[in-house]
Amino acid sequence: MNTSEILEKINRRRLSVEEAVFLFREADLLELAQAADAVCKNKHPENMATFQIDRNINYTNICKNQCSFCAFYRPREHPEAYVLNQEEIEEKVYEAVKLSATQVMLQGGINPDLKMDFYVNMFKNIKRKFDVMIHSLSPPEIVHIAESEGISIKEALKELINAGLDSLPGGGAEILVDSVRQKISPRKISSVRWLEVMEEAHKSGLKTTATMMIGTVETIEDRITHLQKVRDLQDKTGGFLSFISWTFQPGNTSLGGKPVSSLEYLRTLSVIRLFFDNFENIQGSWVTQGKDIGQVCLSFGANDLGSIMIEENVVRAAGVSHKMSVEEMVDLIKKAGKVPAQRDTVFNILKVYTD
Repeated sequence: MNTSEILEKINRRRLSVEEAVFLFREADLLELAQAADAVCKNKHPENMATFQIDRNINYTNICKNQCSFCAFYRPREHPEAYVLNQEEIEEKVYEAVKLSATQVMLQGGINPDLKMDFYVNMFKNIKRKFDVMIHSLSPPEIVHIAESEGISIKEALKELINAGLDSLPGGGAEILVDSVRQKISPRKISSVRWLEVMEEAHKSGLKTTATMMIGTVETIEDRITHLQKVRDLQDKTGGFLSFISWTFQPGNTSLGGKPVSSLEYLRTLSVIRLFFDNFENIQGSWVTQGKDIGQVCLSFGANDLGSIMIEENVVRAAGVSHKMSVEEMVDLIKKAGKVPAQRDTVFNILKVYTD
């Protein structure tokens, strides 16, 4: 097995797990980037790089899971613990819409006090007042809602869709290998459960994203196993819109450690693009990597830079905070040699910046 032979076959057949691990460990970084960029250009010959305008609204930071990698959660009795009321949530949505947001992502901790009616009322009121996509509730939240009501995942999703839920984010995946999950998030749902929620969401007509957090205790083999599980489900349902990988931010967490380097992040990004022959969209994480590496992502296999992030709290809680305006995003993409385009949740192009 050698790098050149594997990369030459990329356009004729998909990578095996063993080949992906080999590339990660042995391939020259720039050779990987070149191959990933070629695949990206083949899937997106229009040379566009997309972004959207949205707001992350964390409706509560109370969480019973208390994952060791998370700096955001607070126990119920903590003085900084909170639950936003409907008026506060709607004020945040209003501010986002005024700033041209087309999407809001409502996510929070697994708060035992919040039941189905909280989410149904939240979504219904938002939809009644605002023309915005609700891309909200990760699989752990869906499982919590279903279990708190004593109903199935399918039934919970149906009720939430009827209330206004438009799509699901891929949060809570971390690494879809249970030996890793037992070390970093033993109270969180299993990898099988995460995949079950996503499959049921796709069957229910919801599009979703998929994610991976790297840099805790996982091995390279664990990362590729994660990718294989997601690729297999995409083969089955075709319901994933995009894949987003980001790096663990150890600041203020009980897990601690050192963040992985930007070079390792870029290597992972390129392998993701090469491995996912059934994904159109791969997102680069400027939110954890900063603007400069975000720009470089567009040469390492990414065709999307996510959102300008009107509000973001989870990564910021770990001591990492990057801000981006629409003008900065457009300029960044242009300087990467791409055509900037604003998109919506399901990747419809809303505006192309040609000037």
